[in-house]
Amino acid sequence: MGFFDHIGELRKAILWSAFFVGLGCIVSGVFITELIEKLLLAPALSAGLELQNLRTMGQPFLYFKIILYAGFVIAFPFVVWQVWKFVEPALYQNEKNWARGITFFTTICFLIGIIFAYYVMIPSMLAFSASFGTEKIKNIIDVNNYFSFITLQLIASGLFFELPMVSFVLSRAGLLTPGFMRRYRRHAIVVILLVAAIITPSPDPFNQMIVAAPIYILYELSIIISKIALNKYLKNKNKDL
Repeated sequence: MGFFDHIGELRKAILWSAFFVGLGCIVSGVFITELIEKLLLAPALSAGLELQNLRTMGQPFLYFKIILYAGFVIAFPFVVWQVWKFVEPALYQNEKNWARGITFFTTICFLIGIIFAYYVMIPSMLAFSASFGTEKIKNIIDVNNYFSFITLQLIASGLFFELPMVSFVLSRAGLLTPGFMRRYRRHAIVVILLVAAIITPSPDPFNQMIVAAPIYILYELSIIISKIALNKYLKNKNKDL
């Protein structure tokens, strides 16, 4: 396959991905009221927070953003599948066998991360925000700020939970070793704590640990997965020799 053939395949993958994202946006647009009122507003209402709109076109822009983000989440497995179809011709047959399951497991990891953020991370952070400080100051939160916070936590958690899959793919390709991950474990812990401090809006260590602890567990799990994947890579490489 020549250079321009690759460009054509890339263009096709991008167009199909955009199509699925657009389709996801249509689906989320149809159910946007239920999505916002019954799903995204639920954590704030459970924490006893009041939300208000402070911008003239705040709610229309907010709805458009939610539709776009939700459309991406809905289309995520289809986008991953397009990425897989694009790189498939460059893989050997034994690599295609294990790579076909990547779409499924990548989607599962992403959804688990979103579920974890929705049911664990976000409620604890909002509960801290609602209970902190003096009763003389009423907590009335800007709705755009609230949804930006919700979106950040959901997407970030979904991406963090992809760490085992990234470890598997890189190790299966011979680009990552468990020894490397063990050697730089201390550096990884520092990075994890910094990331947790950045994406956690509250300064208390409890909420930061709620974010950092699962990421560290995922890192340790990734070391185990890297070891298994690397052994299979070396086994197949020895067979080829």
